[in-house]
Amino acid sequence: MRRIALFSLCALFALRSSIVFGQATEEWRSWNQPVEPFRIADNLYYVGASDIASYLITTPAGHILIDGGFVETAPQIEANLVKLGFKVTDVEILLNSHAHFDHAGGLAALKASTGARLFASSADATLLENGGKGDFRWGDEGAFPAVAVDRRLADGEQVTLGGTTLTARLTPGHTRGATTWTFRVDSFDVVIVSSASILDYRFVGAESYPGIAADFERTFATLKSLPVQIFLAPHGGLFDLAGKRERLALGAGKSNPFVDPEGYKAWVARAEGAFRAALEGQREGEKAPAKGK
Repeated sequence: MRRIALFSLCALFALRSSIVFGQATEEWRSWNQPVEPFRIADNLYYVGASDIASYLITTPAGHILIDGGFVETAPQIEANLVKLGFKVTDVEILLNSHAHFDHAGGLAALKASTGARLFASSADATLLENGGKGDFRWGDEGAFPAVAVDRRLADGEQVTLGGTTLTARLTPGHTRGATTWTFRVDSFDVVIVSSASILDYRFVGAESYPGIAADFERTFATLKSLPVQIFLAPHGGLFDLAGKRERLALGAGKSNPFVDPEGYKAWVARAEGAFRAALEGQREGEKAPAKGK
C-alpha cells in the first residue's frame, strides 16, 4: 500500500507541476516517450524515457539514481524501477548530470517519493535549489520544481554506497556545474557524461558567463583523460541508445554494444570541434570592421 501511495504522490506531483513546468514543445515531448527499462551491465540499468536518460545503480545498501528527466518523466522512472523488480523506496541517493529542466525537472518529485538524499556540484546545487531560475542562458524560462541539495560536491569527490563508488568529475560549460560521473561496473570503466553542447553561448567579448570559454577548455581536457569502456549520456541520441538497446536484446552471448570507447572518443571530438568552430567564428566576428566603416 505504501508503494502505491508513493507512486500516486509522484504522479500527482508531476501532474500538478506539469501545469506550470510541463514540456513546452513537440520536440521535447518526443524525447520523453515511455520505453521499457533494461539492464546495461551487471548492476547498472536504464530507467529513463526514449531520449531523456536516467540510470539506476543497484547495491546491497540501497540504490543510486542518476537524473530525474522532465517533471513528466518522474512517474515513468518510478514505473520502470518497479518493472525491473526494485522498490522505489530503496533509492538512497539521487545524482544529477546538470541542472536543466529536462534532466532536473523530476528530481523534486523523486526525492519526495523515495526519501533519498540529493548530491550535486556546488555550482549546479544553487540552480537546483532556485528551481532553474537565474540560469545564465535561460533566465527564468527553464524553471522547474526547486529541490533541496543535501551534499555539495567538488571535482573528484566520491559517492559510495554498498560497495559501489562513483566519482564526480566537474565538466562545466553547458551549465556552470555540469558533472560527469565515472565508476566501474563488471570490470568496465563507465562514464556518464554531462552535456558538452554549446547551444548559442558566447565565448568572446561579453561571454555567456565569465570564464565559460576556459571552462569548456578544461572540460574537454578532462573528458579526453578519462578511461572509458561503457559510454552513456543524459540524451540517448548522443550515444545511440536505441540502436545499442536493440543490438543488446538481439545479441545474446555477444559483446555488449554499450562497450563503445571509440564512440566516446568520436562524441568528444565532435563536441570539441563544435566548440572550437564557434570560438574561432566569434573571434573573427570580433575582428571584422563594422558595416559602413
